[in-house]
Amino acid sequence: MIDETVAEIREMQTHSSSVVAVKAARALRELLDREYATLDEFERDLDHNAGALRRANPSHASLHRTMRAVADDVLGNAETVEGGKDLLEAAVDREVDRIETGKREAAANAADTFEDGETFLTHDYSSTVLEAIESAVAGGTHLTAYVTEARPRFLGRKTARTLAAMDRVDAHLSVDAAAGHLLREVEPDRVVVGMDCIVEDTLYNRIGTFPIAAAAAEVGVPVTVVGSGTKVIDGGFRFENEFRPPTEVMLEPADGITLENPAYDATPMHLVGEVITDEGVIDR
Repeated sequence: MIDETVAEIREMQTHSSSVVAVKAARALRELLDREYATLDEFERDLDHNAGALRRANPSHASLHRTMRAVADDVLGNAETVEGGKDLLEAAVDREVDRIETGKREAAANAADTFEDGETFLTHDYSSTVLEAIESAVAGGTHLTAYVTEARPRFLGRKTARTLAAMDRVDAHLSVDAAAGHLLREVEPDRVVVGMDCIVEDTLYNRIGTFPIAAAAAEVGVPVTVVGSGTKVIDGGFRFENEFRPPTEVMLEPADGITLENPAYDATPMHLVGEVITDEGVIDR
């Protein structure tokens, strides 16, 4: 299960960083079924596998923090193999609960900010944003959503399909390059996006977030960022961008062309109007 989860994270088969962290934590349960002759052997295996999961996507702050937290709770704190396994099981349960609770409460706080009849633009795929929207419309709120495709992985299409299946949501899908046009012509009430993480004064999110936020600032449309407070990092984490396979951009590359396919971009926080986490709404 651990090797499969590492491969899945590397291939970005799971789009939400919160879901990635939960899957990685649960994958470590595989160690509970392994036989170890000594505590040292168990701890080496845990350290190795937690590190492999963490390195599968160094851009995910929530994954990084979760693997570190589990390892720190276990390594050096047990006297027997069974004691180590008990600590590991408790640490995994605690981290999964922390992530899911933070995500759920962030979504609930964001749901309260949607107003009936609101029009918004969103980019890429955020399970927390979608949960917030689902909660808002379940309470009777009617919304109009404009979604960008989020090329080259087209994760925005998945968002649009999810929104279209919700009652009281009028869903629209456009190419990424149309974001500026939509912001000016549609005049949405705001832009609502998720986050991979916020490190000090920078929001890291799926590629295309920065130009949308910059265009929104130009035309006076506020930007709201939604996510668990565990993704807001003060220090101790250095974001490393991920560069996706060139074949996602062009199946048959032409000679003389260097294909660039970064997964994330960096948005200065002065372009963000508010951040909504499980701790509440933070105005910028």
